[in-house]
Amino acid sequence: MSQELWTAVDGYLTEKLIAKDAVLEAAVAANAAAGLPAIDVTPTQGKLLHMLASMIGARWILEIGTLGGYSTIWMARALPEGGRLITLEFEPKHAEVAGANIARAGFADVVEIRVGAALDLLARIYSEGVEPFDLVFIDADKENNANYLEWALKLTRVGSLIICDNVIRDGEVANAESTDEKVIGTRAMFDRMATEPRLCATALQTVGSKGYDGFAIAMVVEIAKFERP
Repeated sequence: MSQELWTAVDGYLTEKLIAKDAVLEAAVAANAAAGLPAIDVTPTQGKLLHMLASMIGARWILEIGTLGGYSTIWMARALPEGGRLITLEFEPKHAEVAGANIARAGFADVVEIRVGAALDLLARIYSEGVEPFDLVFIDADKENNANYLEWALKLTRVGSLIICDNVIRDGEVANAESTDEKVIGTRAMFDRMATEPRLCATALQTVGSKGYDGFAIAMVVEIAKFERP
C-alpha cells in the first residue's frame, strides 16, 4: 500500500461523493495563494464533520484551530437558522485569510473568528458563561491536545461531540518511547479520554491524500450510562 494509491482512492471517493463546490475550491486556492500550509481536512473528512454536526442537530459549534477556514465552512453549513460557530486561530494571517473565505461562503454573520493563543481564548469563553457547545472540533497544536480536551469538557454538555484530528501521527501514537511533542500531547489526550467517565470515545485510523492519520471522536455521556468493564 502506498501514498500514491491512498491519494488515488481519495480522489475517486471525492469525485463520486463530493459535489463540485466553487466556494470550497476558492477557499483552498486562497489558502495556497496566501502560503498557508496545506493541512486542511480532506473533502471527505470535511463532509464527515458536516454530517456529524447535522446528525446531532448542532446549533453551537466551537473549533480550535481555524487555519484558512475550510473545515469551518463545512461545519457552518450544517448549522440551522440561528446557529453559531466560534473558531480560534493563533496566526493573524491565517485568521485574515479565513475571514475572507468565510465571508465569501456567506457565513460572516454566523462565524466568529477569535485570534490569539487558544488556551487563553478558551478561558475567556468559559468566563463569559456561554451555553454549552454541541460540538467541539480540535485541530490545533497537538502538544496541547490534552489541555484542549479539558476545556472541551468544561464547555460541553451530555450529548455533545468532541472530535480531534491528526491523532494517529503516522502510527507514532502507539510508540510510548516517542520524543515528538505532538505525539506526547496526543497520547496524553488519549490517556485522559481513557479515564474520564463522562466520555464514550473511539478513534478511527485513516489513509488518504494527507497520509496516514485519523480522528478521535468522543461523546459526553451521563457517568452511569457507560460503565467500563
